[in-house]
Amino acid sequence: MSMDSQDGVSAKQLYQELGSDDTATEAPEGESSSERIVAEVRAELPVDREFRFDEDLLKKSLDDLLLVLIALQDGGAHGKGLMGELASSFDVHLSPGTVYPRLHSLEEEGLLEVHELVQTKKYSIADEERVRRRVERTLQHHLAIGSVFHAALAEI
Repeated sequence: MSMDSQDGVSAKQLYQELGSDDTATEAPEGESSSERIVAEVRAELPVDREFRFDEDLLKKSLDDLLLVLIALQDGGAHGKGLMGELASSFDVHLSPGTVYPRLHSLEEEGLLEVHELVQTKKYSIADEERVRRRVERTLQHHLAIGSVFHAALAEI
């Protein structure tokens, strides 16, 4: 894997290294982009059919997951809709007390814009480049940790 010492590895390079196709397809009627992506990833995982996402691990990556879910929504997303996406895509049911403070924190960091509507708020990406860099950095970390686990399994 080639790394640029200043920028690291791009998500595209990582996907290529893993043999993944970088092209996106549209989600079928009634299925969100995140549901489609998660279903495609589950189909390619070398795990049994009973695989479930670990809620504690998802909570540790919740900020980045929320950024990804919002970025995949055309025109932004509502908090309640994001909780529904987490439930349908990852089978994780998080409370508003877990999700909304994270959304407010992301807004304070300048990553999200909040649009006040009549009875709700709509969240959209405020700084696409910063969000992209952040998600790529998280991806690199997760892939590196996964690679360590994979290599260690061969030794155990």
